[in-house]
Amino acid sequence: MSKHIETVSKIYKAFGKGDIPAIISYLADEVRWEEWNDNTAQKAGVPWLKSGKGKPAAMDFFKVIGEMKFRQFEVISLMEGPNQVASELVVEVELPSTGTIVKDEEMHLWSFNDAGKVVRFRHYLDTAKHIAAANVKV
Repeated sequence: MSKHIETVSKIYKAFGKGDIPAIISYLADEVRWEEWNDNTAQKAGVPWLKSGKGKPAAMDFFKVIGEMKFRQFEVISLMEGPNQVASELVVEVELPSTGTIVKDEEMHLWSFNDAGKVVRFRHYLDTAKHIAAANVKV
């Protein structure tokens, strides 16, 4: 197993345990979280897809999803390229504010610096599902 795939595996294991400090320890101080030039879900205000920079932005993400009830979080596969790992997942959550259930097939893209720290994280998912679930307007 490569160094970056091992790191992503450890991140998902920590997530399953609710160990957010362990996840944050794998991030570079300047990590770019959900950084996009043009993302419909961000423009609509989906709170769990908000863009930000630095570990505080990642902490904000984990605060938002920490309120969700995860029914399924299954990593299907991990694929590696130079300084990146892409993860294929199936995720099903219940939103606490509405009881809405969202099930989606997602890709996560983890980008690493030479020191092995995560410098960028992105979700690739069905933005229409997430906009509808968040009950926000485009």
